[in-house]
Amino acid sequence: MAFQRLLIANRGEIAVRIARGAAEHGLASVAVYSDDDTNSLHTRVADTAVPIGGNGVAAYLDADRMVACAQEAGCDAIHPGYGFLSENADFARKCADAGITFVGPSPEVLERFGDKAAARALASKCNVPVLPGTHGPATLQEADDFFVSLGDGASVMIKAIAGGGGRGMRPVSRVDDLEAAYDLCRAEAKQAFGHDAVYVEKRILRARHIEVQVAGDRSGAVAHFGERECSLQRRHQKLIEIAPSPGLPADLRDRLTGAALRLAREASYDNIGT
Repeated sequence: MAFQRLLIANRGEIAVRIARGAAEHGLASVAVYSDDDTNSLHTRVADTAVPIGGNGVAAYLDADRMVACAQEAGCDAIHPGYGFLSENADFARKCADAGITFVGPSPEVLERFGDKAAARALASKCNVPVLPGTHGPATLQEADDFFVSLGDGASVMIKAIAGGGGRGMRPVSRVDDLEAAYDLCRAEAKQAFGHDAVYVEKRILRARHIEVQVAGDRSGAVAHFGERECSLQRRHQKLIEIAPSPGLPADLRDRLTGAALRLAREASYDNIGT
């Protein structure tokens, strides 16, 4: 399907990259901006810019307003970039209901992978290894019970169920620190993704962060494009990505990519993702 006009449901550097990519393909782009982003670069790089009102992150989490802006601007597609609404199944469904193409996976796929508890359950079904963790959104008491069950010397990672990008995550090495970290994670997740549910899993010290790139074409076929190493991070935010991952044994690489394909195939993955 050839699009004519693309609304970019994001801001800053992400929106700038999407606008430039659209221009390279002859696709008109429409930027959106909150009141405090009126003078941001992305509003000048896109062909058109329209206000969404409000301030800060909350403005870019307003799915109804984004769809309305796309309709008002005559857009037939919305690109969410990453973060904000990019993994929000309800937003993807609103786009579909409005006859606008959501540039990303289907709502059904987003529901499976946007909810990390559901994704862990799917991984287990596909015989993809997962770390020990709580099942579904965890209360503070459930998080505490899980931590204690790991025994002396263990540590945990609290993670937001929704979203990604390193937000809503906190390592905890002492049970006494759990409550404060739990509250911080929930608040950060609520602000970044609009959902405050979290879960807890066992933390691996000195872990390497390796991602596999996958693609699905809606016919049921899936493929991978190798892996990348993202272990050099600051506050769970990636600083450098290296592809392929240096020093990764061939057999482990095959196991990682094989697991990624099993998961993508089981979920009928229909776009590109990690």
